[in-house]
Parts: sequence; structure tokens; C-alpha cells
Amino acid sequence: MEVIFHEKQEGSLCAQHCLNNLLQGEYFSPVELSSIAMQLDEQERMRMAEGGLTSEEYRTFMQQPSGNMDDSGFFSIQVISDALRVWGLELILFNSPEYQILGIDPINERAFICNYKEHWFTVRKLGKQWFNLNSLLTGPELISDTYLALFLAQLQQEGYSIFVVKGDLPDCEADQLLQMVQIHQSQRPRLIGEDAAARDLRVQRSEAAMEAGRLYDGPAAMDEDEENLQKALALSRQQIDMEDEEADLRRAIQLSIQGGHCSDSTDSLSPNLPQTSETCKQESLTQEELRQRRQMYFEKQQQIKDEHQSSEEINATTDTDSGMSEEDMLRAAMNISLDTGGTNATLQEK
Repeated sequence: MEVIFHEKQEGSLCAQHCLNNLLQGEYFSPVELSSIAMQLDEQERMRMAEGGLTSEEYRTFMQQPSGNMDDSGFFSIQVISDALRVWGLELILFNSPEYQILGIDPINERAFICNYKEHWFTVRKLGKQWFNLNSLLTGPELISDTYLALFLAQLQQEGYSIFVVKGDLPDCEADQLLQMVQIHQSQRPRLIGEDAAARDLRVQRSEAAMEAGRLYDGPAAMDEDEENLQKALALSRQQIDMEDEEADLRRAIQLSIQGGHCSDSTDSLSPNLPQTSETCKQESLTQEELRQRRQMYFEKQQQIKDEHQSSEEINATTDTDSGMSEEDMLRAAMNISLDTGGTNATLQEK
């Protein structure tokens, strides 16, 4: 269908679309058709002037608007006839009794121009097939040979005036191509207004369905979001507690390491350096606090691990800056604490 030239409706320029679709090209513009209409108006004025410039008929004619065009873009059959005469084409009224007496089969014609209530459109044969090139359609409409006569009869019943285009139409690419191939149309084109209305209806239905889905799923979605928020808050609190415990443990391990270094330094000092019982008491208390903190941290870690496994929400491990896992860090802390305790015990015995 792309090879067929088809101008779609713009304003009231249906006469222009009708002529261009008939000739299969942009042969006429509103300016050219307006020029033809003004020439016809001048010819009519001159004929009316023959009866006298002061006659009642002439004054009435001059007061009336042009019958060949108007501001909306409508052009009369006279304008269309004069435009086609340039191409050696003429129009014969298909509805007239004179033409009907000839008994010519419509299939043997080449094109028709149809008019109803100031709307013009073309029906033309391209290759071996007929097409309705109405500018109000979204595209060319394929008409079978058997349906052509019924289509024209239906237009007549609806009040259309049908004109047969006589003469040799100019060559066009669509006519040459469709002489060799035939087009099969699976879906008939819509009227432009109907196509827009159907598209708007689809959009409205889609929006209504989406809105209904939101209303239906709204409470459930809100409940699910609230539940996820509560879970996130609980996990955040557990994470904060765990980070606090880790910070305390790191400080205790640091104190333990520092205690070990102090003990080593004490060993390297003179044995005559006095040690007070208060210092030993503080070291003993520090070791006791360290064991309690390690025990509390281990129990807290075990509790969080069990909770994570049961809820299947958290299953991750935290790596320290040195690449050691928490379990390895805990073992290292316990070993350091035991070594420190043993060193302090040796010092006390001495």
C-alpha cells in the first residue's frame, strides 16, 4: 500500500486531495485551485454584465459570495473539471440516464470522482485492482471487482453524485507496479475520526484497568510495604547492636594486646622495679571484663545467627580489614587473652 499515493484530509481541502489522489501525485495546491476558481468567477461576472451593469440580476450576483470556492477550502465541480481539462480529462455524470443507457460495466472504466455534501473523493483502478482513495480514510481501501458495482450503487442510494473520469490518466509508479503484482488487504482502513476515537478508547480502557488494578492491589501492597519496612528496621537495629558489640570487643582486644605488651616490658625492666597490688588488681579486673565481654559477644552472635537462619533473611559474614572472619578474630582474641593471663600469673608468682 505504501506505493499508492494517498493524501489524507486537511481542513476542507478535499477537492485538492481528490485530484492529487486521482493523478497519483502532488499536482495541485490550494493556490492553483483558487486561481482557477477566480478565473471562473470573472467569466461568470462578465456573462452577467452582458445584461447590464445596472440590472437587478447583476447587482444580486455581485452581492453573493463565490460559488466556486470559499474560505474553508471547498472548490466546486467546475473548478475540478477545469483542473482536469489541463490533463485532457473530462467528467461525465455516472448517475445520468444517458450514461446508464450505454450499459457500460464500471469495471471497464479507469476512475470515478464522488461528491456528497461538499466532500470529494476518488475511486481509481491501479494495475488490475480498484481502490477507494477517500482522504477521510487512514489509507487506501481495496475494492474487489465484484464489489465495485455494489459500492457505487450504495453511494448512489446515500445521495452521492458520481462522475466518470474519461481520458488517459498520467503514468504513475503504483499503476506500473500493480500491473505485475496484486495487493491483499487483511484489514480495511478506518475513517480518520474513527481511528482516533478507537485509539482514545483503548487508552481510556488501559488507564481504567491500571487504576482498577491499583485500587485492588492498594491495601495489600501497602501492607507488604509496611511489613518490609518493619523487617528492615529490625535488621537495622540488630546490625547496630552487632556493630556496637564488635566495637567493644575490638577495644577489649586492643586493651588485651596492650596489656600483653606492658607485661613484656615489665619482664625486660629491672626486677627491683616495685609493683603495687592495685596495678595487679586492675589487670585482674581487666582480664575478667574481657572474658565477660567475649562470652556476651559470642552468645549475641550465636543468637543473631540462629535468628537469621530461621527467618532466611540474613545470611552473610563480615570480613575484617585484615581478611579474618569473626570466628577467627574471636579465637585470636581468646588466645591473646590466655597468653596475657599466663604472663600475668607468672609475674604474680615472681
